[in-house]
Amino acid sequence: MPFLAADIGGTHARVALMRASRDGSQDVETLAYRVFACAKFTSLPALLRAFVDADAQAPVRHCVLACAGQIMGNEVVNDNLAWPIHLAELRYALDLDEVAVLNDFEALAYALDGPLAHDGRRLCGPDKRSDGPALVIGPGTGLGAAAHIPGPAGGVVLATEAGQMDYAPNSVREREVLAQLMPQGGYVAFEHIVSGPGLLTLYATLCTLQEQTPRLATPEAVTAAALAHSDAQAAEAVEIFCASLGSFAGNLAMAFMATGGVYLAGGFLSSIFELLKRSAFEERFLHGRSARALLSEVPVWVTEHGRHGVQGAAHWYLRHGRSGTSAWRHAANGVSA
Repeated sequence: MPFLAADIGGTHARVALMRASRDGSQDVETLAYRVFACAKFTSLPALLRAFVDADAQAPVRHCVLACAGQIMGNEVVNDNLAWPIHLAELRYALDLDEVAVLNDFEALAYALDGPLAHDGRRLCGPDKRSDGPALVIGPGTGLGAAAHIPGPAGGVVLATEAGQMDYAPNSVREREVLAQLMPQGGYVAFEHIVSGPGLLTLYATLCTLQEQTPRLATPEAVTAAALAHSDAQAAEAVEIFCASLGSFAGNLAMAFMATGGVYLAGGFLSSIFELLKRSAFEERFLHGRSARALLSEVPVWVTEHGRHGVQGAAHWYLRHGRSGTSAWRHAANGVSA
C-alpha cells in the first residue's frame, strides 16, 4: 500500500509517495516526489493536501514525517518550522489512519543504509569508509545532527539536539563576535552561529564591529558575496562559519568515535564547497594533539540533502513504524513508541 513520506524543514518540505518494493527486499519505490516552499502554505495539512491532490491516484491512509524538533504531546515543537504541527489535526484533515514521526536528521541517518553513504564529495580525512559509527550533520534553517551505530538489522540511529549545545569561541575574533551578541554573557547555541540564519547573524555582527551598515539581507546573498570576493564582512562571516562548523563536527566525532565518517548534508554547504575546503574547517575539526590521531582517520563528506530524508523516513517506517492501528507514533532513538 502506498504511503506518504515527508521531510519537513524550516524552509522546504520534500514529499514523496512511496511503497515497499514488491521484490521482497528492504528497498522502497518512489512513485512521486516534489519539493515545496513551506512559506507558500498556511499549514502542513494544506501542503500535504496539495501533494496528494496532484500525485496520489488512490486514497492514502498512512504517513511518516521527518521533522525538525521534538514531539510534545500532540505537537511537534520547533522554532524553525514555518507553522506548528498538530498531529491529530493532520490525521483528521487528510483522513489518515496513522501518522508516524521521527526527527529529520534521524531520517537522514537511516538513509546511510542506502545511497547517502556513497554520495557526496570528500572534504577531508581518508578516502575510505569503515563500519564504525557515522554522523549526519546539517546546517540549514537550524543545525541538526544524528548518529548511526552499526549493528544487526541495520544498527541503531540516535537522534540528537546537538545544535543546542553551547557555542565555544576559538579565536579572538570569535570572542569579539560573542561579546557583541551577548554583552552581558549568557547562553548562545551553536545553531545561532552555524546555520543559514546564523551566517546572516555573523555577517551583521561583523558589520557592526567594523561600524558598517549591513547591505546583504539573506544567507544566500552573504555566500554569493563571499564567493565573488565582493564584501569583506561576508567573506569573514563565511570563514567563521566554516571554522565553527569544523569545531562542532569534531566535537561530535569525538563524542561518538565516528570512525564511520561524518556526512555534512545540505545544498547550502555544497554551494560553498570550495570555500569550505580552503577554510579552517579541517584544522578546527582535528582539534588538539590528543584528539588528532583519532580525528585524522575520520573521513568528512559533503552531500546534498535531496531525497535522502524521505528515503530514510520510509526505511524507518517500514522497519519500525507501521502499527496497523489508528494512531500516531513517534521514533525514540530509532524505536517507535
